[in-house]
Amino acid sequence: MKKQFIVAAAVSAVLVITAFGSTASAASGKRLFMTCTACHGKDGKTPIMPTYPKIAGQNKAYVLQQIKDIMSGKRANGQSIAMKGVLVTPTGEPRFSDEDLDVLADYVSKLAP
Repeated sequence: MKKQFIVAAAVSAVLVITAFGSTASAASGKRLFMTCTACHGKDGKTPIMPTYPKIAGQNKAYVLQQIKDIMSGKRANGQSIAMKGVLVTPTGEPRFSDEDLDVLADYVSKLAP
């Protein structure tokens, strides 16, 4: 059941990515953050599962590094595997540019904790 839920959340996030685009010039941090809300909550501090982190107000550099570690496979627990599916295509291509990730990390860092 938990695995099905994680898969459903990942699929939902991919649909949000498709709907809103992925370039920073076409979307603000808020729009990029829509992808994150499926698991971390619309405010970044009410995750759908207690084991998911509250990301609102986190340090920008920390958020960016966590995203990059998940994308590269350096972090590979159950939650990060699902998140990797949102961040990277099945062939390993990033779904977001470096600029997108920077804008997203900046937005998350400015959310009220």
